[in-house]
Amino acid sequence: MASFLPGLRRAAPRLASDFFICHHCQKYARPAARQLKIPVKASLSRTIRFNSSAATFPELASTKSSPLSSLSQTISNAEKERAKGGAKKGFFPETSSNAVAYWLLASAGSVFGIVVFGGLTRLTESGLSITEWKPVTGSLPPLSAEDWSSEFAKYRASPEFKLLNPHMTLEEFKKIYYMEWGHRLWGRFVGLSFVLPALYFVSRKRVSANMSLRLLGISGLIGFQGFLGWYMVKSGLKDDLFAPGSHPRVSQYRLTAHLGAAFVCYTAMLWNGLAILRSNGLLSHPARGLAQLTHLSSPSLAVFRRSVAGLAILVFTTALSGGLVAGLDAGLIYNSFPRMGTGLHPPKSELFSDFYSRKEDNSDLVWRNMLENPSTVQLNHRVLATTTFTAVLGLWAYSRFNRKLRGALPNAARKGMLGVVHLVLLQVTLGISTLIYLVPVPLAAAHQAGALALLTGTVVLGSRVWVPRRLMALLRRRVEMAGAVTAGGRVGLGREAMKSDLSALRRNGPPVL
Repeated sequence: MASFLPGLRRAAPRLASDFFICHHCQKYARPAARQLKIPVKASLSRTIRFNSSAATFPELASTKSSPLSSLSQTISNAEKERAKGGAKKGFFPETSSNAVAYWLLASAGSVFGIVVFGGLTRLTESGLSITEWKPVTGSLPPLSAEDWSSEFAKYRASPEFKLLNPHMTLEEFKKIYYMEWGHRLWGRFVGLSFVLPALYFVSRKRVSANMSLRLLGISGLIGFQGFLGWYMVKSGLKDDLFAPGSHPRVSQYRLTAHLGAAFVCYTAMLWNGLAILRSNGLLSHPARGLAQLTHLSSPSLAVFRRSVAGLAILVFTTALSGGLVAGLDAGLIYNSFPRMGTGLHPPKSELFSDFYSRKEDNSDLVWRNMLENPSTVQLNHRVLATTTFTAVLGLWAYSRFNRKLRGALPNAARKGMLGVVHLVLLQVTLGISTLIYLVPVPLAAAHQAGALALLTGTVVLGSRVWVPRRLMALLRRRVEMAGAVTAGGRVGLGREAMKSDLSALRRNGPPVL
């Protein structure tokens, strides 16, 4: 008989575990059966139904130290946090893709190139060769002899041809025409290569909401820059926009606005590209990234951060003053350094001449001389350039010899500061050489490129020390989410132990008290 029972038990169908639980246990266990949703993935959960020992024995459920009660509370909190985070999701992602950053940096490189090429166009006196603005049909150059004759006839009617180039031939005209046409074609390429990819990235949800607004602003700035370019050229095509008998040139105000808009556009592309790469790098390790930004926001670095911002503004202002120098050909006078004639500055009567005032009471004497007098404009540029040079060296010395700052400054920022020093030394050398050698085209173009390179170095330095508030808040949220995930890992361990206990409960039945 004893040998027959094991075989009968193996041959019998497997019965549910509830069949072997007494009626008293089922009475209390069945109403208290629980359902817990335990996260398996961020977007997937499964429901596990079980009969807990606390449910089987109600007198144990009220214990404060019950592990199941703590488990339930933890999972409930995790679900609430997940629901709260899911409610914030929308069309735009939280961060922008690195592909967007690389595209922005490539666009900035293209703008850098067109700024240098635009300087060459101005230095070779090619900017006024095209007397019409045709954004679409002007994309193609003249294709026939008749078309070239028509374009040359329009140029012969301009003040520049009559006063400067009355003996220019058609072949010589083609050279300057192609320079200006290439500059305009490059501008069209900059616009299309920015707007079309921007639309693509936004439609593919690769750009955050904040960055999409910035891309819209840059797109508008590119369009405005094209308008400024024609507005500048137009000022050199009419006699009434410059003094009679003077050298035909574009308005220095419009030239400076055109240059400044290009610098702003370049800086916006560069800054946003670097910001995306920096943000994604820090967000890949939220705890470490939050620690880095917290360190950068310490009071010991506050003066340095503000100084870098002030230095960027100073470099930009100096570059704008260089635009006034170029527009007035002020680099062709006082070709010595550091003296201007017999002293460090021209006589006061020359700096503030009544010749440039247009009102009888001379109320506009000062500002018109500051912006229209070549002698005063060159002096202003010298002062600003010297101030920029001194500020860079002073900030470098402060970062190197101040013990408190030197210990707190990150290594990347220290290298960035040294790079700015090298760039400002190069730029000063190019500026003085351009002045002494009477503005040769290669040196003048290199000097303009050096100004943009110096601004680039300052912006890169700033991207390593400035603390964006939005990124700081995002890192804090990621760290909190990481803490919740860690807690979820502990919940997972508790879940495995719980499943083991349930298996034992089904196998052996409820414990006997």
